[in-house]
Amino acid sequence: MTAGYDPSNPVASGTSDSYDRPRHTDRFGEDSERLGPLPPRMTQTGAFPAAGVSPADGPATGGFPAQPTSAWPVSAPAGPAPHSGPPHLVQHPQQPAAGRGRSGVLALVIAVVLLVVVGVQAAFIIRLESRLDKAEKAATAAKTTDETRLKALEDRADKLEAKTGGNLDAAAVAESVRPSVFRVTTKYATGTSFALGKAPSGGGTNLITNYHVVQEAYEKGERDVSIERTNQRFPAKIIEAHPDKDLALLHTDEEFARLVPAAQVPKVGEPVLVVGAPLGLEDTVTTGVVSAFRSMSGEDLMQFDAAINPGNSGGPVFNAKKEVVGVATLKAREAEGIGLAIPISVVCQTISIC
Repeated sequence: MTAGYDPSNPVASGTSDSYDRPRHTDRFGEDSERLGPLPPRMTQTGAFPAAGVSPADGPATGGFPAQPTSAWPVSAPAGPAPHSGPPHLVQHPQQPAAGRGRSGVLALVIAVVLLVVVGVQAAFIIRLESRLDKAEKAATAAKTTDETRLKALEDRADKLEAKTGGNLDAAAVAESVRPSVFRVTTKYATGTSFALGKAPSGGGTNLITNYHVVQEAYEKGERDVSIERTNQRFPAKIIEAHPDKDLALLHTDEEFARLVPAAQVPKVGEPVLVVGAPLGLEDTVTTGVVSAFRSMSGEDLMQFDAAINPGNSGGPVFNAKKEVVGVATLKAREAEGIGLAIPISVVCQTISIC
């Protein structure tokens, strides 16, 4: 709309008031600010004189005289302007309080939802812990049952073994262990040795024999010995000597099957098998039983009745499980069936080989 006076909108002159006024749409479809009752609308028969032109310049045919600008004040009076249209909706002071109420309700709903979620999670955790407790109790009960059954089976096996005399299969034991038993010779004596225990860190095989078999060579500063089996001879060296226990440790660079030390002490009456080279006759096998356990000259010895002779010294004594239970070391000169062996537990305590 161009600047100037408009009878239907007296204040649309392009200037703004010091504050905003409500605007209304009248029946003529124009957006105007109503300051009071509008003058009656007349049918225009001519043009209004331009602003600032006096009536002397020429009368306008059928028109109204120009109205002074001061007749329609630019600034509206204080207070609401009357109008004939529907009343405007005014926001009441209670509406902000209603908004705060809705926010409070929403916060309460969220808090309730969180409490429900926490409660559900707590119930789930409690239920899970209950299940875990039941599972642990069931596992413990099952373990106890299994241990009880295993103990019963072991007891039955021990009773059966005792009843059958250990069930020694001499042929099977001899066939399994003989490849690990050798005749050992020096310039001065002959005896028996056998491979035992874990593999050496540098390779090869460690063997056990009696100290008195290699004593003369060792005291003369000689360390080289020979181990023989089935017409084969292999070099070996004396690497440890324990005269107080009558034990010596040999080592060879050759690889041989190693025997296993028994974990339990044999019982009196339990069958045993001895492999050695009596009088140089290698691979000689004799059997007997554990006769007793003796203490001689402060040393614990196992007595057995399997036949042994000079040359058996340093040879292994086996149980029915093919485990080494002792090292043959002595025999009675004027009696038969009285042999003595160093228990394998003493060997393992003296030499780090088991």
